[in-house]
Amino acid sequence: MSVPPEARKGGVRSFRTKLLIAMALVVVVLTTLGLYLAQRKVAIEAESALGQDFRNALATWHGVQEVRRAALAQRSRELAQRARIHAALEDGALDLLYPSAKDELRDILAPANAEAPGSALRAKYYRFLDNEGGVIKPPDASDIGQLRPEEEAQLALPRLPETPQLGYLVRSSADGAGVDEVIAMPIVSIATGEVISALVLGFKLEELGRDRPDSELRSGLWLRDRLHLPGLNGAELDTLSARVAGFIGTQQPETSLEIDISGEPHLLFYKHLNPASLYSPAYEIALYPLTNAHARLRQIRLYVLLAGAALLIVGLGASHLVALRLSAPVERLAVTSEENRAHWEQAESKLEATSEELQRAARFSADASHQLKTPVTVLRAGIEELLLRDDFEPEVYDELSALLHQTYRITGVVDDLLLLSRMDAGRLQIQFGAVDFCQLLDEWLDDFTALPDEIDVQVEVDCPPLLHVLGERRYVSLIVQNLLENARKYNRSGGRIHVAAREEDDRVVLTVGNTGRTIAGPAREHIFERFHRGEMGENVPGHGLGLNLARELARFHGGDVRLVRSENDWTEFEVQFRVANVPAPVAARTQRA
Repeated sequence: MSVPPEARKGGVRSFRTKLLIAMALVVVVLTTLGLYLAQRKVAIEAESALGQDFRNALATWHGVQEVRRAALAQRSRELAQRARIHAALEDGALDLLYPSAKDELRDILAPANAEAPGSALRAKYYRFLDNEGGVIKPPDASDIGQLRPEEEAQLALPRLPETPQLGYLVRSSADGAGVDEVIAMPIVSIATGEVISALVLGFKLEELGRDRPDSELRSGLWLRDRLHLPGLNGAELDTLSARVAGFIGTQQPETSLEIDISGEPHLLFYKHLNPASLYSPAYEIALYPLTNAHARLRQIRLYVLLAGAALLIVGLGASHLVALRLSAPVERLAVTSEENRAHWEQAESKLEATSEELQRAARFSADASHQLKTPVTVLRAGIEELLLRDDFEPEVYDELSALLHQTYRITGVVDDLLLLSRMDAGRLQIQFGAVDFCQLLDEWLDDFTALPDEIDVQVEVDCPPLLHVLGERRYVSLIVQNLLENARKYNRSGGRIHVAAREEDDRVVLTVGNTGRTIAGPAREHIFERFHRGEMGENVPGHGLGLNLARELARFHGGDVRLVRSENDWTEFEVQFRVANVPAPVAARTQRA
């Protein structure tokens, strides 16, 4: 049976297409997954780097501010301890306070040129607070910094502070609102050690990024529910104020997050500047636009996508080449497979026909054996009736006895064939139970020694007590019978038979050895075949079914029969059974019985 070439080519093309599609899918999935992971990695690294740069800039700025505030606080503390200021306050000469302080605080006031060196540590104005925290009005503010009444009122405190206080003052001008930084330093009486007043100094508020014109960072201040951040229009300021108000309400001292302002992404940071201060809470607001950063990230993603597309094209091309290369041997394999399948179909058809013939042969053997039993029984009964008569010659009785013996042999053959047919058909049912093996062996040896022995065989037995096998007694007995009869028939005159049983792990092993002519090498492969008699079978009574029947029954019991050795005038067979677990008291009673 041959396969058409068109069918072969069609199958190979189908396999090649499926292989190409599968490999392309693998390449696409792996490339897509790689692109996604690479993009995520780039985005995470970019965001991490951006956040780290932002935090570093803020940390540097905050460090500078902390140093500046510490310097301002120390200078304010030194000014608050000036003797003339203390004298005016402790003597109650408030009308002399500002004139006395004018000379003492002359070097703290900022010069007219605000950009002069050291102006960051110079005050724009100063005021004193009375014992209730209110502002002591100066007689002339021209030399101590001009403030509007509403601005001056922002310097007041609900009470005199015991520690330095940081606050912020909102100032109005033609250019818009501005914010100053305020430090209130308590003035302690030399006599009583109590706070008798406070010196309030106003400084210019340093803005983040002011010293770097190219910096994209912008900073502002949230004070009295209002955002002060230059550079934003009214709508943007209102939108950001609403967002900041929500953040401030969470009571977190500081945090950073991403927000949108007029459709542009920004990174926002806020920090509480004066916690525990008597002045109004103030929060630093810092903004960093992310437009350029996102543009760089999109550019990197585009490069990743282009690289991935190139990799995908290369992968698909490689998949095509690999599919062509792999399909070549598959094409040969497909042709061979189709041819083998055709041969297998033929073999299966022949095997099925052979199986049917074997089944018919098995049924014929069973039917023929069953049909033979009746005429053999009738023949035996007739011969036995003839033997009861007394009017025959002596030689006639000898012939009748020989015929009667042959009927028994025929009956044995028929019984063996019936048993083999049942085993071949799978209809043999075995009732497993514990069989006292040594007792069964002794019974058979007793019958064995009672038989007329023309060759004078000596029998040796070695069987330990309390040895039980798992099986059905009559079939175990038949196995032992066939092995013993085989050892007796093929023995020599004056020879011996050695029978030994032992237990090994979960098996009972029986060996039956006998002296006599050894079995030739080529014949050893056929001794378990049915009706095989060997080289000297023509001189030995039997019908060639004993060993085959013993092996088949042993296999039905979970064991086997095998030829152990046949050499130097000694032949030995071995049969194995499964051990039956019998309680010790029961085994002992069985042994005594």
